Amino acid sequence: YSLLPAIPAAAIAGSSEYLRAVSGIKPPGGRYLHLYAADIGRGPDGRWWVLGDRTQAPSGAGYALENRLVLSRAFSNLYKSMNVERVAPFFEAFRDSLRASADRDEPRIGLLTPGAFSETYFEHATLARYLGFLLVEGDDLAVSGDRIHIRTVAGLKRLDVLLRRVDSNMLDPLELDASSYLGVPGLVEVLRKSGVVVANMPGSGVMEARALLGFLPNLCRRLLSEDLMMPHIATWWCGQKSAREQVLSRLDEFAIEGAYGRGVADFPGHGPVLPGELSAADRDRLKDAISHRGIDYVGQELVRLSTTPVWENGRIAPRPFVLRVFAAATPDGWTVLPGGFCRIADRADARAVSMGDGAVSADVWVVSDRAVATSTLLPAVDTVRIRRIAGVLPSRAADNLFWLGRYLERAEATIRLIRALCTPLRDPARANPNGNAPAMHSAERIQRMLVTWGAASQTARANPAKVALEALQSDEKFGSALSLVRSAQRTATSLRERLSPDAWQVITEMADRLAIEVHDDDGVVSAAELTLQELASFAGLAQENMNRAAGWRFLEMGRRAERAINTTRFARQFAYDEAGDEDLDVLLTLVDCQITYRSRYLVQPLLTPVRDLAVLDPYNPRSVAFQVAALNEHIAALPSLKEHGLIERPQRLAVALEAMLTTAEAGSLDVKTLFALEQDLLNLADAVGLHYFPHGPNASRPEKLTGLA
Repeated sequence: YSLLPAIPAAAIAGSSEYLRAVSGIKPPGGRYLHLYAADIGRGPDGRWWVLGDRTQAPSGAGYALENRLVLSRAFSNLYKSMNVERVAPFFEAFRDSLRASADRDEPRIGLLTPGAFSETYFEHATLARYLGFLLVEGDDLAVSGDRIHIRTVAGLKRLDVLLRRVDSNMLDPLELDASSYLGVPGLVEVLRKSGVVVANMPGSGVMEARALLGFLPNLCRRLLSEDLMMPHIATWWCGQKSAREQVLSRLDEFAIEGAYGRGVADFPGHGPVLPGELSAADRDRLKDAISHRGIDYVGQELVRLSTTPVWENGRIAPRPFVLRVFAAATPDGWTVLPGGFCRIADRADARAVSMGDGAVSADVWVVSDRAVATSTLLPAVDTVRIRRIAGVLPSRAADNLFWLGRYLERAEATIRLIRALCTPLRDPARANPNGNAPAMHSAERIQRMLVTWGAASQTARANPAKVALEALQSDEKFGSALSLVRSAQRTATSLRERLSPDAWQVITEMADRLAIEVHDDDGVVSAAELTLQELASFAGLAQENMNRAAGWRFLEMGRRAERAINTTRFARQFAYDEAGDEDLDVLLTLVDCQITYRSRYLVQPLLTPVRDLAVLDPYNPRSVAFQVAALNEHIAALPSLKEHGLIERPQRLAVALEAMLTTAEAGSLDVKTLFALEQDLLNLADAVGLHYFPHGPNASRPEKLTGLA
């Protein structure tokens, strides 16, 4: 059926979402739209209007889900007594529909996100966790043959369905926007060969164009022989002469919007422009723009939304609202979410409501007149195939887990240095350079390490207290404890679907605590000790609560590698050949082995026993040897990426290091040997990254497709 008599070709072709590269591609199963959303508003007379369609990658369902989860727990008795319709059946139907669209029984489904810096990333993580999908970014995916694969630590794994939250023109830099880093090179070619199901189909965003709204009533009558069941807001597309003249003649009676996308070119903000509120110069500029390029503009009827009550400043106040409703395609037809995502304006005269404008959200309850059956996304019958490892671990997630462990361990090492520096400062006798020269010599070494690590500036070294404060809280130094914890927090943000709420809370509270300004040595020590306790809490949560799958191993590998490197550096600085009691005592403090040493040797710190305890003792969980043994165990447990069966480079380095530490003698661990050990440990950490986290042309090929999946 030709739409040309009903819709001018320019109204469609003018959209950036009209993608010629995907023209003529039929998706597997013939389904172009899997999820649809519409923004609707209620007028003061009670009539509902469609304000806009969302067919590109509709957002908001995850927020609605999160609102429901929170409120159903906070008001559980009220929620049950009012017979509120459940939202779980909608998400279950949507998930089952995506599964059914694939060409194998147990498909692998990914949710494609732009990444942690997207304003809707929280929703992406919520949906992925709730629906059981893999949360992936473009760099996690690779094309091989006629299929899309996920880069995992076990090689490439086939992906069957991709629920996208990336705009269509950013999906494939080869055939669409060449500047995009969010998509997958070759994805369009895979679509041509029906190698993957993409929901929604690229190009579907063309239906969001406001230029089409004025043509929908006539189109509905042509196609369905009926009127729209819910009318759109009256819209005039200025690409047609008659509509343009009408808009220009009654300009103050319209809200001017961009015909495609958000905002009006050359005017601030991303909402509509109200000509009646413009200056004379801006009004003339707008009229000229519409006259010269009307195709880019629409005039929309000014609609004042009805209000809903909100509690504000101790009283009830009216606020306009917009409701986003959702429908999902299933084999049996469309199913509608009983509820929606409600956005309430933060001011009484709002014409357009947007979360970006500071609006708040509300849960929407559809109340039944009878009892509502409880529902869950868990299967109703015991037919699920048993699995001991949950799916695959994308290389990017493994990379982030590895670096999360490294950041937290590096923060701990920095904080231990800060605490060791501040302890003598709190004791006047030890802080006096004339009274305790060895203590000041050790303090000087600590300061030098903090400066070398990028935690403090060289100019602060004249004042140890300033060095300690800077190393703890400076947001300008990349190596300060605050900067390292914030780096860990940013990394953890990309892992929201993999971290428990408790683990996430520990990291955020740690960052917030370190940001609280302190002013003296006591405050520095107190903040350092509290942060060490929180770091221990996170380590305990990881040790006791994480499944012993690949994710836990990479987090552990990051911690073990960083601890081994830092302990070697500590030993090189404080267990040199001429080290005295004070230096050795500092080393024991830094590696938390004071009690172990005293109970084992019953003498003052001596060089050889301290070296052995800190570096070579395989039973000491803080020693270098212990970390290397753990690294070797983790690497050996990971799947091989090659079929030749030979030992791969990370394990080869780990085995060699473990053998060296097993056969070494403490007396031979001079500064030169410790420096060589440090370099070997750095090489091992780099080898893990190069082997398991490759990107671009170095990504693993699908030579072996078995392993963790």
